[in-house]
Amino acid sequence: MFKSNSKALLSKLGPLLGLLIIVIILTILNPSFATASNILNVLRQVSISALIAFGMTFIILTGGIDLSVGSTLALTGAVAASMLASGMDPTLTMFVALLLGTILGAINGIIIAKGKVAPFIATLATMTIYRGLTLVYTEGRPISGLGDSISFQMLGKGYFFGIPVPVVTTAIAFGVLYFILHKTTFGRRVYAIGGNEDASRLSGINVDRVKIAVYSLTGTLAALSALILTSRLNSAQPTAGTSYELDAIAAVVLGGTSLTGGRGWIFGTLVGALIIGVLNNGLNLIGVSSFFQQVVKGAVILIAVLLDRKKTV
Repeated sequence: MFKSNSKALLSKLGPLLGLLIIVIILTILNPSFATASNILNVLRQVSISALIAFGMTFIILTGGIDLSVGSTLALTGAVAASMLASGMDPTLTMFVALLLGTILGAINGIIIAKGKVAPFIATLATMTIYRGLTLVYTEGRPISGLGDSISFQMLGKGYFFGIPVPVVTTAIAFGVLYFILHKTTFGRRVYAIGGNEDASRLSGINVDRVKIAVYSLTGTLAALSALILTSRLNSAQPTAGTSYELDAIAAVVLGGTSLTGGRGWIFGTLVGALIIGVLNNGLNLIGVSSFFQQVVKGAVILIAVLLDRKKTV
């Protein structure tokens, strides 16, 4: 039994050990990697993708997937930017953007739960639709001139006791979502559905409601990421969020969550997002070509998937 528990603990801590090894190697190759300013820069960059990945964790735990998160980010960011450019109150703007993200996520959930469409197909379709709506809304041009609201600028560029506000926001989101997933009845239902959907339905769990809720949650987090990114850049690009869905899925898989659902934890996703962020930053610092960086990232993800398959066989 001790051996079994040790193996399970090692499996959970594997991604964290991998992150530490990568950090040590990059620090040896370029000591400037471990400076405080660079670490904060990495955390700021990771915050946007980590928020989306947190939502993706809930979805993948139910056995689903969401390819539309990048397009949701783009559309909600464009709407928020246009509202700010027209002089709208920043607080109202942020509320509308978050509400829009929730609605877009709920649409995914309804199509999947009520329309009985496979998550991959449903979100592939909405990914294209939401991106198309973004291009129509912006006419394919960036939206800038967002005003000088201090509260909105703080969201992406501000500091709280020396720590970037996006990092603080992500930390708070992580704490709340960790509690929801691991300490509440809703979280247990998420795991149950991913483990065996039919058995969950027979045991009285409203599977459709839970699915709609997790997709809505992911839409909300994508919108929050959009607000942070828009604030940081002081503009909204119609191409924003491209390939973010792949980074989110990669972070979840690297963190040890099974693509078949029912097994994983959100702390692992945070570590997975950090691994991707550290790799991107570290490879840049040591002068690795951006083209080859894609190869390295893909290889790391492939290894993680193969290890996951080995554990489930």
